[in-house]
Amino acid sequence: MQGALHTGKMPVLACSRILPGDGRTVFNALNAEDAPQPPKVLTTPLEIASTLRMLQESHDPLIITFHERSQRFQSYLVDIDRDSKTLVLDEMIPRDGERYLENGEAFRIEGFHEGVRVAWESNGTLTISEKGGHRIYSGSLPGEVVYHQRRNAFRAALKLAQLVDIQLGGEKLKAPISGKLLDISATGCKLRFEGDISERLQLGQVYDRFIAALPFGSMTTSVELRYLHFEDKINTTFAGVRFHNMSGLVQRQVERFVYQLQREARRFDKDDDL
Repeated sequence: MQGALHTGKMPVLACSRILPGDGRTVFNALNAEDAPQPPKVLTTPLEIASTLRMLQESHDPLIITFHERSQRFQSYLVDIDRDSKTLVLDEMIPRDGERYLENGEAFRIEGFHEGVRVAWESNGTLTISEKGGHRIYSGSLPGEVVYHQRRNAFRAALKLAQLVDIQLGGEKLKAPISGKLLDISATGCKLRFEGDISERLQLGQVYDRFIAALPFGSMTTSVELRYLHFEDKINTTFAGVRFHNMSGLVQRQVERFVYQLQREARRFDKDDDL
């Protein structure tokens, strides 16, 4: 039941609010040279579902701890449904943690992805069932998720990505829009545009000509707009897109660039440990 292994990093969405004690804006953390980001709290279904899907698609293990109990259990996210606001967890290891679920005990779930800590609380209301001969636990998406970029290694590696010019165009736009690449994974990327272009774009729309000038050659594919936000303080629009119907050639180009970024991230991470 555990999800297939994916490489890369999902585009990081801007967050609703920062935890008390740090006055920096979320978007300061988009600068690769900043210190590690402060903890943030995601509160919208889009942000929460996208972040949890990152853990699911990357097959990142989750650690479950029940309140006032020292034992730790491991599980995986196997399904996220933003429309119905539900999630499904794989069977806990060890499985005897199920008795605490059956008792309705509250618990905390924690996962890590590329230096990002993702955590949320649950009131214990998960339904235990079986699918395909495997135990699964179904419940509602959390109302809040803590998102904490604990280290800046991957952001430092993304200095490479931030040199990449992009252009969004096609039949759905009167004129192409030029911007910069902020982040990329095997399935999508995050973009930055100067000024407020939010009125020109529509969430859920597929744009059939996305061009990115990667270091080893331009790639062209269609993309679906999954996230859009204008930050007036810095007069910048941020967008998250998912690649749509990629050709084999484009997929290999993306995977090559993602691998290059990950290799750089590991190098920065190693240097950080010294």
